[in-house]
Amino acid sequence: MEAQLGSDQSALQLLLGLLCLFVCPGSHSPLTRDFDIDRAVNAIDGLVRLNCVAAIDKDILRLALPALGALIAEPVFLLSDTAMVGHLGADALGSLAIASTILQTVLGLMVFLAYATTPRVAKRMGAGDRSGAITAGFDGIWLALCTSVVLLALGLPLLGYAIAAFDPAPGITGGAHSYLAISWWGLPFMLVVIAATGLLRGLQDTRTPLLVAASGCVANIGLNAFFIYGLDMGVAGSALGTVIAQAGMCSIYVAIAIRAAARFDASLRPHWAGVFTSAKTSGWLLLRNVSLRASLILLVFLATAQGTTELAAIQVAQSIFFALALALDSLAIAGQAMIGLQLGAKAAEAVAAINRRLCLWALVFGVIVGAVLLAGAGLIPRAFSSDPDVVATLQTLLPVLALSMPIAGYVFVLDGVLMGAEDARYLALAQLVAVAGYALLLIPVTTHWPGALGLWAAFCIGFIGLRALTLGWRVRNRNWIQRAVEKGIS
Repeated sequence: MEAQLGSDQSALQLLLGLLCLFVCPGSHSPLTRDFDIDRAVNAIDGLVRLNCVAAIDKDILRLALPALGALIAEPVFLLSDTAMVGHLGADALGSLAIASTILQTVLGLMVFLAYATTPRVAKRMGAGDRSGAITAGFDGIWLALCTSVVLLALGLPLLGYAIAAFDPAPGITGGAHSYLAISWWGLPFMLVVIAATGLLRGLQDTRTPLLVAASGCVANIGLNAFFIYGLDMGVAGSALGTVIAQAGMCSIYVAIAIRAAARFDASLRPHWAGVFTSAKTSGWLLLRNVSLRASLILLVFLATAQGTTELAAIQVAQSIFFALALALDSLAIAGQAMIGLQLGAKAAEAVAAINRRLCLWALVFGVIVGAVLLAGAGLIPRAFSSDPDVVATLQTLLPVLALSMPIAGYVFVLDGVLMGAEDARYLALAQLVAVAGYALLLIPVTTHWPGALGLWAAFCIGFIGLRALTLGWRVRNRNWIQRAVEKGIS
């Protein structure tokens, strides 16, 4: 801090000397003696850059930290369900495992409702059109409602088939169907929550979603305890408690959105052109999400063929990766909101500066976490398994994950940056290229380097590396910024 203050004082003295030169050209003031105009310009430029970087970092923290808290709430929802249902017996836990896998897969694919809404809202905010920003948010909410109607109509008759695809034991099927059927009726609430979260992120507010998610999480725990144990409803009670909690969260979001619309004279009615634009962007993001899921399924499928030990070790490694991904996702969310805002203001230089800082943050985070994983590769596995074979296998996987973390940080951040630029089509196509390359890479890997280590390296270094190459190619120069600025507000 003292060094920065000294630099500021030096730059101020140089600035005063520069003013003296212009006001009193013949002055021999101590301020102008041995004066170097280039040094003055460089010092002032440095100050401006320093203040700009500090402001960007402050905004990143302001948006990313609450976003991280909100992201953590979803696993806590699932953990609380698992903990309570687990005391009902193995059959109940098996029912929850199958039903929640199906439900979480669907919700994971539907996250495009937030990703498509955030930049549309943020761009209008950047352009000074708060009313239009809120209207764009309602377009996302209407799209969520339309999507939920389709999922209800098509999904309810197929729930039994989806559960049967897992070939569960007879004691598991009934509970899984009860949980999934009740939860399926809650999809409208869940999807509106996702879209409304995108609205608030676009308004540069990630604190409110954190408060809503935390409140919903606490309510969910209390409701589940009441229905599961108090009313003896079993697995069905867990689903009902979660649906009611999601309905409460949905009500809070809708009330906030309606109040904002009334304050800024925004329309609540669906603007079908805007809904269609959101749907078009969402379609590309859905394709991206499906491709990502395909890569994960391929990894698990091949690990299953390698044996129980390999599958168990990769499951733990994946869980660690997904936990770390929450922090990277929070940076990506900050990127979506900040990039969209500055593109709306047509501030190309600010967009480039934000992109640089976000990439730096992600790379530093990746290096630090990678170093921790590398140092703890011998001890961390023992926290997840007591099986010596699983521990030994996992000890070989964690160094690979450690080496890949800086790459993963870069990829996650660029995902958010390009989503903020509404470059959804490129993101989808780049994901398809990466998945295709990953599938081709697995052919020699499974032939010449079988086992968990080869599969995990192909995913962490191969797949993630291919994603880094395709996304890095997109941002290699400022053409993507220029295209986004020229595209304007959709």
